[in-house]
Amino acid sequence: MSLASPQTQQVEVGQTLPPLTVRFTRATLVRYAGASGDFNPIHFSDHFATELGLPGVIAHGMLTMGSALRVVTDWIGDPARIRSYSVRFSSPVAVPDKADGVEVSYSATVTAVESNVVSIAIEAICDGKKVLGAARAEVDLGA
Repeated sequence: MSLASPQTQQVEVGQTLPPLTVRFTRATLVRYAGASGDFNPIHFSDHFATELGLPGVIAHGMLTMGSALRVVTDWIGDPARIRSYSVRFSSPVAVPDKADGVEVSYSATVTAVESNVVSIAIEAICDGKKVLGAARAEVDLGA
């Protein structure tokens, strides 16, 4: 899929980026655990997760956070243009033990444009709940 480069279009405050929906399944969590080395049982065992007061197995926070940034990297086309990125976790992403797992919908809006630097607010929603708070990225559009 070819994306229009932000460098070739006028970027304005209030502009929305193309949304992204990501599906997390228990298999996704197993793969992420292997790649990241994070084998905390709250990411694969309902028993351990509920013992800690969680609603069940939850997605890794860094997986949720990394997936959110894809809204920006898909738009900008070059991940090296990300200058900064930060989030607060506001609600865990519960991943049920069923084949289709759960979906997280990501959206983003340009909040500031200063010279070649664009500030972007990112929203992540799962089952009607905001799962990331204060998610912000800064992108350098270059010359």
